[in-house]
Amino acid sequence: MKIAIHGRNFSEAVKPFVQAMFDSLAARQASIQISETYHQFLSEMGVVHHAQTCYSSPSNLQEADLVLSLGGDGTLLDAVTYIGAKEVPILGINTGRLGFLATISPDCIQESLNEVFAQRYSIDKRTLVSIQATLNGQPLDLFDGLNFGLNELGIMKTDTSSMIVVKAYLNGEYLNAYWADGLIISTPTGSTGYNLSVGGPLVMPTSDIFVIAPMSPHNLNVRPLVITTDSVLDFEVESRSANYLVSLDARSKVVDGNVKIRMERSKFKAHLVKLAENNFLNTLRSKLNWGLDIRN
Repeated sequence: MKIAIHGRNFSEAVKPFVQAMFDSLAARQASIQISETYHQFLSEMGVVHHAQTCYSSPSNLQEADLVLSLGGDGTLLDAVTYIGAKEVPILGINTGRLGFLATISPDCIQESLNEVFAQRYSIDKRTLVSIQATLNGQPLDLFDGLNFGLNELGIMKTDTSSMIVVKAYLNGEYLNAYWADGLIISTPTGSTGYNLSVGGPLVMPTSDIFVIAPMSPHNLNVRPLVITTDSVLDFEVESRSANYLVSLDARSKVVDGNVKIRMERSKFKAHLVKLAENNFLNTLRSKLNWGLDIRN
C-alpha cells in the first residue's frame, strides 16, 4: 500500500505511538512518503520514519492509496489542500487537541491500521466549498490555485475596521445586505466549527446543504439560512477600510474592497476514512458534551 503522511508537532508522550506506527507500516512493506516539514520534525524527535520520499506541495505529492493525518483538525484540513481533486482517502489521527475530524487517539493507531489494511472501513464523502474571485471583471487567484475548503468560506472585516456590509446574491437573485462583522458560509463538516460559534446550527456531516451565518449582525432579526449545495452565491463587500478578509478554513487573505467573490460546491469531495467505532453523534457527546445534564 502507498501511504502519504501529513503531520504536525506532537508531545514526547505521543512519540512511542508514532514510532510504533512507522515500524508497523515498514513491517507491512508500505511505501511511505511524508511532508518535508514533518520529515524535519521527526528527525529532530529521533523518530525513524522509513519514508522513501518527501513532498512539499500538492504537485509533488505522489500517487497514494491512503493519507494519514497526524495532528488535530487543522492538520487534516491542511492535508485536504494537498490532496484536492485526487480524492485520496484520509484517516485522521488525533495527536492534537479537540479532534472532530481527527478522531483516532494515539493508543488506537495500531488497531486502526489493522482495520484499514483489512479493508474494514467505509468512506465519508464530504462536500467542499469552492470560490472564484474577480477584480474589475478579471479573475484573481487568492490562494495559489487552492480555492477550496472543507469547513467554510469566511468573509470578514479586518482587525482594524468597523463592521462591513456584505451584499449576497443567491442564484443571481438578491438575498440580503448583511451589516455585520462578516459572514460564515459553512459546509456540513464545518458546522461544528466557526459556524457553531456564531450561532449556526449543527448539521449531520453528509447533509446536502450549506449554512449562511452572519457574524455579530447589526440587525438582530437576521438569522442563519440553510441552502442547498447546488446553489451559487455571489458577494460584494462595502468597507470603510476599503478592504476585507477572505478565508478558506485556516487560510486567509486581505483583499481589495472591490474584489467580488463567487462561491459554489466544489467539483470534488474529501474522502474521510470512517472506522466502525467512529460515529458523529458519539463525537458530539464526547467532544461537545452534547446533551449533558450538568445537574446530574
